[in-house]
Amino acid sequence: MATYQSHTPGSFCWIELATTDQAAAKSFYTSLLGWLVNDMPMGPGQFYSMFQREGSAVGAAFTLRPDMLQQGVPPHWLVYIAVANADETAQRAAELGGAVVAPAFDVMDAGRMAVLRDPTGAVFAVWQAGRHIGMQRADEVNTFCWADLSTPSAEKAGHFYAELFGWEMSLAPNDPSGYIHIKNGGRFIGGIPPAAQRDPAIPPHWMIWFAVADCDKSTQAVQAAGGKVLRSPMTMDRVGRLSVVNDPQGAGFGLITPEQHARG
Repeated sequence: MATYQSHTPGSFCWIELATTDQAAAKSFYTSLLGWLVNDMPMGPGQFYSMFQREGSAVGAAFTLRPDMLQQGVPPHWLVYIAVANADETAQRAAELGGAVVAPAFDVMDAGRMAVLRDPTGAVFAVWQAGRHIGMQRADEVNTFCWADLSTPSAEKAGHFYAELFGWEMSLAPNDPSGYIHIKNGGRFIGGIPPAAQRDPAIPPHWMIWFAVADCDKSTQAVQAAGGKVLRSPMTMDRVGRLSVVNDPQGAGFGLITPEQHARG
């Protein structure tokens, strides 16, 4: 079990689903991943759904606002990255060629956040923890475990994130694929797949991965619940068995049974 009391700056610390049908999304993810939900009022008829695993926070969901829908924002999972100072990070991101989508603001006493866009177009958020640290459990079955950046320019994006968060970018020895591994504070946290493997029709984005006990069964469950399988389960040497899917509302994510789990 991987539990957290705090998150090292530069690490992924929270995931948040923006969806068109919050009730349906809650039903889908609680069934797929065994989560529970704690709805927190946000305003008249609005709730912020906190996903929990055995009483610990693992993510959240909210309904896309009318203005977001008018701008063409699709259902998606947003990644948050831990920082010491959200204001300074947003300013630095702009200096590095990124864009500030939403300037830093307080989320009551939970923390302070900003929404940013990297120079290649991928959107992410930064989180300066207050009362809420973010994910209390991760890197275990039925929780977030990894994030991949889909971008047409790995070099440009890599330089931006390295300068902003101090991330290290590296190619794995004896791996001809060109997949770039991201390391934060000595720990591998994500990667950048080769541009040749991405669909150019899909805008740059961060894709999250959930660890599951059985990738094939979980993928079948997604399809049975009305989701879409974008990449059928496949085994990757020294990684595990993985698939890529959309939930019934269209938000994409990956499922992976890491090699150690696959081997039992």
